[in-house]
Amino acid sequence: MTSKERIERMMQHKEADRVPILDKPWRGTVLRWEQEEMPHTVDWRDYFEVDKVQTISADITPQYPVTILEETDEYEIVTSPWGVTMKNFKALDSTPEFLDYKVNTAQAWLDAKQRMKPDKSRIDWDYLKKNYPKWVSDGDWIEAEFWFGFDVTHSWMAGTETVLIAMYEDPEWVVDMFNTYLDMCIAQFEMVWDAGYRFDRIIWPDDIGYKNTTFFSPEMYRTLLKPVHTRAVEWAHAKGIYASLHSCGDIMTLLPDVVETGIDSLNPIEIKAGMDAVEIKRRYGDTITLHGGVNAQLWDDKERIVAEIETLVPVLKEGGGYIFASDHSIPNSVSLENFSEIIKAVKRAGAY
Repeated sequence: MTSKERIERMMQHKEADRVPILDKPWRGTVLRWEQEEMPHTVDWRDYFEVDKVQTISADITPQYPVTILEETDEYEIVTSPWGVTMKNFKALDSTPEFLDYKVNTAQAWLDAKQRMKPDKSRIDWDYLKKNYPKWVSDGDWIEAEFWFGFDVTHSWMAGTETVLIAMYEDPEWVVDMFNTYLDMCIAQFEMVWDAGYRFDRIIWPDDIGYKNTTFFSPEMYRTLLKPVHTRAVEWAHAKGIYASLHSCGDIMTLLPDVVETGIDSLNPIEIKAGMDAVEIKRRYGDTITLHGGVNAQLWDDKERIVAEIETLVPVLKEGGGYIFASDHSIPNSVSLENFSEIIKAVKRAGAY
C-alpha cells in the first residue's frame, strides 16, 4: 500500500496492511544516523521504509522586518516576521529564547492585524510546481500546515504571560487574534486549493497543555478557543478532507470538548506529560485517529522500547484508527541501530 492509502484507511478507522509510521527526527538525530552509516543522500524515510507525509505551508505573519541584532559563535539575536526578538542558538536541536514581543497590547495588535493580508506571494508556488507531481505519483500523504490558536499566538507573537492574562481580562482581543490567524490560513489555502493543489488533511499545532495539566480551564477553552478549532474543522470537512490537532502536554481534561470540535485525529498524545493513550483509545477510538502515544524517553533503551511497542501497538491498532509515532519527536539519543529495531518491532506488532 502507498502512504496515502495506508493513512487514509486509518483515518477511516479501517485496517490496512500495517499501521502507518509517521514521525519527525531532530536535526541532530538525522546527523547521528548519517554518522552511523545511513547514507547522506538518502531521505531517512526511504532508508527505513516508513510512510511519507509532505507539507504545504503559507506565510501568514505580519511580515515585520527580519533583522540580525547580534551574532556570536554560539547564537544570533534576531527580530522575527512576527515582531519577536529572539535568541537563536547555533547548536543542533536547541530551543530559541524569546526576549521581547512587539505585539504585547491590544493596540499593538491592530498594526499587526493590518499587515496580515492574504496574498498569492505568501505561497511558494515554485516549490509546489516542482514537488507536487512527484508527491502524487509516489502516493505520499499531503497536509496543509495551518497556523493558529493559543500556542502560536502566545509563543510566536505576544508572549505567554500576556496572552494568559488577556484571556481573562481582555478575551475579545485574544479571540480576534485566534480568528485572524485562522482567516489568513483559510484564505491562503483556498488559493492553493483553487490552483489545483490538493491535500489530504489540515493540521495545526496548538499546545494547550503541559506536564500534568492544561494552560487554562475547560470552560475557558470552551468559550474562547473551541469555536475557532471547530471552524477550522468545518472548513476542512467542507472540502472533503480531514482535520488534525497537534497538542503537546496533558489535555485529558479538555478531550471531551476537543473531540466535539469534530477533529479527525490527535497528535502527539504525550505520555510523559500525563496522557493515557489506551484510555483515549477506549473512550474515543471510534471517533478520532490516534497518532503517537509512544513515550520518547524509552527510545534509547532498545529492550524497553521494543517491549513497549509489542504491548501497546496491538491495543491501539485495533479496528484501525492508529498511526505510530513517538509522543513528540525522535530525540538525538536514539541510535541508528535502535531506530532500526523500533521500526522492525512496529511493522511486526502493527501488521493486520
